[in-house]
Amino acid sequence: MKNGHIDLKEKIASSSKAGGKKILFANVPADGHFNPLTALAKHLQTTGYDVRWYSSSTYEARVKKLQIPFYGFKKAFEVTGENIDSLFPERAGIKSKIKKLNFDIVNFFTLRGPEYYTDISEIYSTFPFDMVIADCAFSAIPMIKEKMNVPVISIGVMPLFQTSKDLPPSGLGLTPSYSLAGKIKQSFLRYFINKVLFKTSNKVMNKVLSSYNISNEGSGVFDIMAIKADLILQSGSPGFEYYRSDLGKNVRFIGPLLPYKENKRSEQWFDNRLLKYQKIILVTQGTLEKDTEKIIVPALEAFKDTDTLVVATTGGSQTKELRERFPQKNLVIEDYIPFDDIMPYASVFVSNGGYGGVMLAMQYQLPMVVAGIHEGKNEINARIGYFRLGINLNTETPAPAAIKLAAEKVMSNEVYRQNIIDLGKELAGYDPCKLCEQYVTELLGPETRNNRMTYILN
Repeated sequence: MKNGHIDLKEKIASSSKAGGKKILFANVPADGHFNPLTALAKHLQTTGYDVRWYSSSTYEARVKKLQIPFYGFKKAFEVTGENIDSLFPERAGIKSKIKKLNFDIVNFFTLRGPEYYTDISEIYSTFPFDMVIADCAFSAIPMIKEKMNVPVISIGVMPLFQTSKDLPPSGLGLTPSYSLAGKIKQSFLRYFINKVLFKTSNKVMNKVLSSYNISNEGSGVFDIMAIKADLILQSGSPGFEYYRSDLGKNVRFIGPLLPYKENKRSEQWFDNRLLKYQKIILVTQGTLEKDTEKIIVPALEAFKDTDTLVVATTGGSQTKELRERFPQKNLVIEDYIPFDDIMPYASVFVSNGGYGGVMLAMQYQLPMVVAGIHEGKNEINARIGYFRLGINLNTETPAPAAIKLAAEKVMSNEVYRQNIIDLGKELAGYDPCKLCEQYVTELLGPETRNNRMTYILN
């Protein structure tokens, strides 16, 4: 590869490795599970693989824009973060956080697995794929692997959720203790989580697997997709993951797997105020969270009329209203700004801790202030605080004073800056798409066609 372009010899070699083999991508209907897979899908398509995609109709236009053939849900029920309350009105009446989390695991993930598998089996009849690449929460992974004899690669689009004897249970945002007392406490918590808090989720998952004569191998709902995948290609690097002496043998770190970007954009975003301020804060709460009062408003309140420039991206939520409410000259409020255009100027990244944005901030060596608990963000944000890459406010609704104090501490304390620089350098040593291509090539050995014929004959 020269200057980011694949030369002719390299392209021919890649096409030879691909051999016209077929790969089906799949994801649960959530942007954080879809976006990171897009660059890999395009890369594998470019190197000669026949790549197609199965997902919710929500992603049809985006997949077709990538010039990748698309298969939509047929049997699968389209449950998303935006429609789950309307599809399941009883969810609103669940007051317990643990019961609601169990409800979401069962209805958003587990029960969709058999439906995904039915759809994918039908796709196979006309597109006999050699491999499936799916996000790590795609609940049909066990069925595809064990009933179709097709290799499956799981893409880690969130921190590793695998249970470890060295760590507290995943899902609660707890940081590890490696002392004897800490290990005893963590062992108890793992038992309690598996047998009590997530008993309902585990029971439903076991029932689903049993209906296909698939063993859960004594694992809970958070582990089964990881155990059943041939490989887990984990976005990120060891420097952003807790130490495990029992790390799964199928885990490979691949660096920051980020969304696909076209080589050319007509114009970049820029504001002259970027050159006038020494301290610049980038604020976002993603596109899914519509309540701007959670992070954006407190950040604007914290720094209005100060010597700090705040650049807020709303994801299209209440942009006009926020501009009228906050007309101060040191505040920039936009629907959307490509992070590649703003992060090189920023001093601190304030967000709810979406994994994609966090990976990009690490790549730009940008320290963070994070405030988010739901949708697994507590695990991401716990790591940011633990590795001192920034400050974890450990709340969904931070106060303006808390954001201001944390941001100023991050900007003034060189420890955060140095830690994020070191991790950024570690991440720069990875070429995610090329590494993934290597693992795909290794996994698609000569036995692939034999496995496929076994499934057809059965």
